[in-house]
Amino acid sequence: MAIRINLDVMMAKRKMSLNELSEKVGITLANLSILKTSKAKAIRFSTLEEICKALDCQPGDILEFVPDEENGGR
Repeated sequence: MAIRINLDVMMAKRKMSLNELSEKVGITLANLSILKTSKAKAIRFSTLEEICKALDCQPGDILEFVPDEENGGR
């Protein structure tokens, strides 16, 4: 089981750059990049809330559950 992070998809839909989102959310580019590339192990609800506000979306637009079959059996 895995959680897929679709932050890049939402940013593209909103035509927002990583720099712009970083400024709006108040998170460093490095940490936002880690989240965007799905290398993050956790996210604070307050950070998720700020991202959702900035992108005008729901948490489910950013986070997606991927069952084991789609995740290569992991």
